[in-house]
Amino acid sequence: MTAGLFSALFVLALAVSVALQLWLAQRQVQHVLAHRAAVPAHFADRIGLAAHQKAADYTAARTRVAIIDLLIDTAVLLWLTLGGALAVIAAWTAALAILPPAGEVVLVIAVVLLVGAIALPLAWYRTFVIEERFGFNRMTPRIWIVDMLKSVLVGAALGIPLVSMVLWLMARAGALWWLYAWLVWVGFQILMLALYPTLIAPLFNTFKPLTDLGVKERVERLLARCGFAARGLYVMDGSKRSAHGNAYFTGFGGARRIVFFDTLLSRLAPDEVEAVLAHELGHHVHRHILKSIFVQAGITLLGFWVANWVLHYAVDHHMFEELSDFANLPLLALTATALSSLLMPALNAYSRYNERQADRYAFESIASVEPFISSMNKLAQQNLTERTPSKWVEWLFHSHPAIAKRVAAAEAWGRTQAHSSGPQA
Repeated sequence: MTAGLFSALFVLALAVSVALQLWLAQRQVQHVLAHRAAVPAHFADRIGLAAHQKAADYTAARTRVAIIDLLIDTAVLLWLTLGGALAVIAAWTAALAILPPAGEVVLVIAVVLLVGAIALPLAWYRTFVIEERFGFNRMTPRIWIVDMLKSVLVGAALGIPLVSMVLWLMARAGALWWLYAWLVWVGFQILMLALYPTLIAPLFNTFKPLTDLGVKERVERLLARCGFAARGLYVMDGSKRSAHGNAYFTGFGGARRIVFFDTLLSRLAPDEVEAVLAHELGHHVHRHILKSIFVQAGITLLGFWVANWVLHYAVDHHMFEELSDFANLPLLALTATALSSLLMPALNAYSRYNERQADRYAFESIASVEPFISSMNKLAQQNLTERTPSKWVEWLFHSHPAIAKRVAAAEAWGRTQAHSSGPQA
C-alpha cells in the first residue's frame, strides 16, 4: 500500500462515516418534525401539545447544530492531515529542538489546543443561543470561561502524563508497547474513578449533604432493602449552570456516593425520586458498571492491538519511518473511526439492554410503577427529551430506550401485577 493509496483509503473511510452520520441526522430531524403535530399515545394524558412540540423543536435544533459540528470536525481533520497543517505544526515543534518524547507531547498539546479553539464558537452558540432559547442555560459568560479554563488545566494535569507515557512506550517498549500502553490506560481509568468524586467534580460544582427528610428517609429505606452502602447522599448545584435534571452514582468501593441535581429534586416528589434511584440501583445490582468497565477495557485492548498492527504495516511498507512518527496520526484516526463505526451499534444495544434490566429492577423494588411513569414523564418534560426518535437513530446512537418504550414497559408491568394474585415484589 502506497502513501497515496493510504490517503485515498483514509478519505473514503471518512467520507462513508460522515455521509452516514449526516443522513441519519437529517432523517432524525425529518422524523421528529413529522411527529410534532401529535403527542405520542403513552403521553397523551400527561403532557400538552405545546410541551411536546417544544421538545421536538429542541431536538431538531440540537441535531442541526450537531450537523454543523460534524462538518467542522471533518474539515479540521482533513486540514490537519491531508492539508498539511499537522506537518507545519510538527516542523514548528521540531524547531524548538525538544528531545522526544517531549517534542511529540508538545505537538499533541498544540494540536489539542488548536482543535479546542476552533470548537469554542460553536460551543458558545450551543450554550448561549440554543440552550438559552429553550430555557435551559443559567450560565453567565464568566462561569463559562472559568469552566473552560478549569477543564484545560485539569485536562493538562491528567492528559500530559498519560500521553507522555504512551508515546514513550511506543518508542521504547518494543513489540508489546500496545499491551503496556493498554495497562497504563486501565490504571488511568481506575484512578479517575477514585479521583473524580472527591477531587475533580468539586472543582466545578458544590456538593452538599441531602437534607430533605422526606426524600432522605425514602432513599435510605430503599438502600437498606437493596443492601447498597454509599458514603453519602449529596445534592449538586446543577441549577447554577443548567435547568436540566439528573441523578447518578459515582466512585467505587468506599468512595461511592449518590448525587442528585438540585433541579431534579425541585421537580420530583419523594416517591418519584425513589423510583429514579431504584433504576440506578438496578445498575448496581446487575453489576452493569463493572461489566461496562470490562467491556470498555476489552474494546480498548482490541483498539491498541489493531493500532499496533496497522502502524507496523505502515512502517514495514515504508509509509512512515517509525511507530511514534507524528505522520501516523491520520492512520490512527482512520483506525479509530473504523472501529467505532463497527462497534457503536452493538455497544448501544448492550447499553439499552442494561437500561431495560435496571428499569425492571425499579419496577420490582417500588410499591407501584406509577411514580416511575410520572418521573419519566417529568424528566422528559424537564429535559425536553424527544419521545419519538427515528428507529435507525435510536438503534445506532441511543444508549437508552426511547421514553415511550420505557413507559410502555412500566405500564405492562403494572397491568401484570394488577392481575396477579400475589403481592407486588
